Amino acid sequence: MQPNSKILLAEDDDDMRRFLVKALENAGHAVVSFDNGLSAYHRLREEPFELLLTDIVMPEMDGIELARRATQLDPDIKVMFITGFAAVALNPDSQTPKDAKILSKPFHLRELVNEVDKLLAA
Repeated sequence: MQPNSKILLAEDDDDMRRFLVKALENAGHAVVSFDNGLSAYHRLREEPFELLLTDIVMPEMDGIELARRATQLDPDIKVMFITGFAAVALNPDSQTPKDAKILSKPFHLRELVNEVDKLLAA
């Protein structure tokens, strides 16, 4: 595991966002979280992150657009989508970053942490 990986989380559900932040911080990651894609994007422009963890369906800027812009800013950033709508992310027309990982809700926090650690180690 890489300790202190910086993760940017964009999730508009307050409870879900709190759970995710706590689980990731408990696993040793530094997490900055936002409740919409636009705010997350502005933060991405200010500093680099190892991983963008984003919901797909959000107000202001959806996760797919956020991921596209994030990979334009930093081609090395890793992307993981969390969604109840996996089919949306998997649509080839949506232009999601090619190496993006998709985690479908509902999932266990341990599963999320394991997937994040695997992606960061890759």
